[in-house]
Amino acid sequence: MSTTTTQTETHKPVVEKYLSQYDFANLKPYVHPPETKADLPWSELVTLDLEDYHRPGGKERLAKQLEHAVHHVGFFYVKNYGLTQEQVDRQFTLAQHLFELPVSEKEKYECNYRAADYNGWRRPGRALVANGRDNIEIYNIPKFTPDFEGKYDQPDLLKAHLPEIEVFQKALHAKVVLPLLRLFALVLQLPDEDYLVRQHTYEKKSEDHFRYMLYYPRTEEEWAASKYGATGGHTDLGTVTLLFRQPVAGLQILGEDGNWTWVSAQPGTITVNLADTISHLTGGWLKSSVHRVVAPPEDQRQYKRTGLLYFARPHNDTQLLPITDSPVLEEAGVKPRFDKIVTMEEWVRAKQTLQLNPDIAAKRWAERGDGKIEVLAGFHDQKYKE
Repeated sequence: MSTTTTQTETHKPVVEKYLSQYDFANLKPYVHPPETKADLPWSELVTLDLEDYHRPGGKERLAKQLEHAVHHVGFFYVKNYGLTQEQVDRQFTLAQHLFELPVSEKEKYECNYRAADYNGWRRPGRALVANGRDNIEIYNIPKFTPDFEGKYDQPDLLKAHLPEIEVFQKALHAKVVLPLLRLFALVLQLPDEDYLVRQHTYEKKSEDHFRYMLYYPRTEEEWAASKYGATGGHTDLGTVTLLFRQPVAGLQILGEDGNWTWVSAQPGTITVNLADTISHLTGGWLKSSVHRVVAPPEDQRQYKRTGLLYFARPHNDTQLLPITDSPVLEEAGVKPRFDKIVTMEEWVRAKQTLQLNPDIAAKRWAERGDGKIEVLAGFHDQKYKE
């Protein structure tokens, strides 16, 4: 029996118990805030039409489109990714109602910060942002595989919809992540286009997760204390991050020219950014993009900014060494980014320990005092231009 069937059958009695209360017919549908009218310096990003992927010569055409983006930018859009708008809208509705639950209910599912376990609920205000606190609330759901089965309880709202969440998450992995990995292999001229796919199979243990995320509005004083988000430049730690389109502007990327530009909300798209792990596996040739979320334009500051994201990561036992059979990487002369062999599991634990524990992070940043921090085995993170 397949993993999907096993998981769905496991959910069935739970779903039936809670669905009458939390059926979508009883949930107020999520409505996106209006677009900004502000004239902003928007990023010029390529858009991949994934419908072309299965046409003759389509993979090669898409890989050609991607060459510049993955090496120099680290951000792009995908459209026609195999999920309906209704499926996406229902996930935004679940996010809305999840975050509206009382804190006394959500804290039953709070993540284990000290253990660097990010699955579950993360309360807002834990991290320091300049002279203020963060305004971000998060709920992470791990993969639907035996490794995580029964490890995490969920609020009744999510229990009622776990089969649908599972279908959604698995579709993102199969219909977006794996095709992109094959396109990356073509860009790298690997002899086997499934080289990266084999490191990212859904069934084997890895730290992929689906996320509901909420940025709360701030007062002008709170924005000033947090420097309007300008200090938040960072890279993600995995392979790719998928961010569903939502219209409240705030996401910015740091260009090679040292300037920040805004990422616009393109209808019907997912925004994709490359992250640290795929960069480690290519000695930095594939670009882990530096980005941040800043204060929205003034005509959008009163709105909550709701996010749906999927974070793809390789298997936990993957060694983060540069690929050796890519003529592109060989010509570039790439080198390992660590002083020793590091596994994905070790990398995740090191990076998440810093992200989830502000006290530990503050102490480690202060050790050097030069705007850099050693994450693991000689690899450093840094603070980026405000």
